Formats: sequence, C-alpha cells, structure tokens
Amino acid sequence: MLYLQAKIKTSLIMKDFMKLLAILLITVSATTAANAQSLKFGHVDLQGLIQVMPERASAEQEFNAFQADLEEILGEMQKDYQTKLAEFEQMDESVSEIKKNAKVAEIQDVQQRIQNYQVTAQQQLQQKNNEIMKPIYDKAKEAIAEVAKEQGLIYVFEVNSLIYNSNQSVDVLPLVKSKLGIQ
Repeated sequence: MLYLQAKIKTSLIMKDFMKLLAILLITVSATTAANAQSLKFGHVDLQGLIQVMPERASAEQEFNAFQADLEEILGEMQKDYQTKLAEFEQMDESVSEIKKNAKVAEIQDVQQRIQNYQVTAQQQLQQKNNEIMKPIYDKAKEAIAEVAKEQGLIYVFEVNSLIYNSNQSVDVLPLVKSKLGIQ
C-alpha cells in the first residue's frame, strides 16, 4: 500500500512538473517569436552620404591645395633634372671623362631624389586625406548611430557591400541626411 501511495505522489508531482514545463516552454517560445519579429535592420550608402556633406567640399579644397604644393615641388625637381640633362647633352668631346662622369652622377642623384620624393609624396597625400576625412566619417557614423537607436535598429549595413537587400531593411540615408540638416 505504501508503495502505491508513493507511486501516486510521484505521478502527481510528474504531472505538475510537466504542466510547469509546458507553460515555461510556451512562454519562452512566445518571447523568442516576439523578439525575432521585432529585429530591425537598416542600410545606408555611406559614400553617398559623405558626398553630400558640406564639410567634404572644404576638405577637398584643402586636400587639393596640399596636393598642388607637392606637385609644385616635384615640378621644380623635374625642371632641375631637365636642366642637368640638357647640360650633359651639350657637352662636347673636349669635356673630360671626369666632368662627364660627375654630370652623370648629378643626373642620377636627381633621378633618385625624384623617385624618393614621389614615394614620400604619395604617402603624405594618403595621410593628409585620412586626416582631413576622418572627422567627416566620424560625424556621419555618429549620425547613423543616433538614427539607428531612434529607429530601434540592431544593425546598419553599408549598402555597397550588400548582396541582398530586403524591403524590410530600413534605408537610413534620408533620416541621417535630415539629422545632419542636409537636403
């Protein structure tokens, strides 16, 4: 008899446990389904946004001025090279080998300086571009983040690297432009 009472108690406990487990599973499933349906994604054309930001025009002017300065220096170096080359070509047979060799060494030295300068100038241009554009990109990214938070988006993707763009994804470009005061 005692065995039968214990078996009935165990059976009741198992039924209560199963009911509790079923309620818990239903609650978790409903919560998960609700969360899955509320996930929102967005996309933006970051380069398109940068192109319409007013700061870009002044940054571009600053970059072009810097580039013009570098090109002016390169032009002077090339002019010096052309002058030395012309001097060498005007040397006649009466000029000693020592003078000719010295002029060749000068020409080679100028060529090497021009090559070194071109490499350095390219690095300086890249560095200047990064320096000038960083605040603009930071401002754009900050505005995108603010709009994403306002819209309840969990991710905002760069549209130029998307393979597929669903109609459910929010295009945040117009909202970001509005936040930045851009028409």
